[in-house]
Amino acid sequence: MDRPIRVLIAKPGLDGHDRGAKVIARALRDAGMEVIYTGLRQTSDMILNASIQEDVDAIGLSILSGAHMHYFSEISAGLKERDAQDIVLFGGGIIPQQDMERLDELGVDGVFTPGANTNDVVSFLENIVAERRKNSSEQI
Repeated sequence: MDRPIRVLIAKPGLDGHDRGAKVIARALRDAGMEVIYTGLRQTSDMILNASIQEDVDAIGLSILSGAHMHYFSEISAGLKERDAQDIVLFGGGIIPQQDMERLDELGVDGVFTPGANTNDVVSFLENIVAERRKNSSEQI
């Protein structure tokens, strides 16, 4: 790849448990990615604005509060409104299996639940970003 993968990691809403987000941020950084961690209590607009300003390849949401459908819906819709669907949207946290199909329909590219291996997250991002960059360059 010509430039490092840039990933924005965010904690939307009032959930104050950020250990998982920090673990993922560190794993991605250790794998050579540029990571922007926005911190706690982010709104969807704050996340979207930061992702556009930082020219990220991916947005990762850490959601433990049960509000995953709300935030993934808002972020996905915001990416469409901003014509930024090339940004990979993924996340993790306490997300029930019965919500996975709906998240896929919303355009969430990957979901990692508790116990997921950080190497799996790294590989997922390396593969999907490489694919998107290839498709993007072919369209030019």
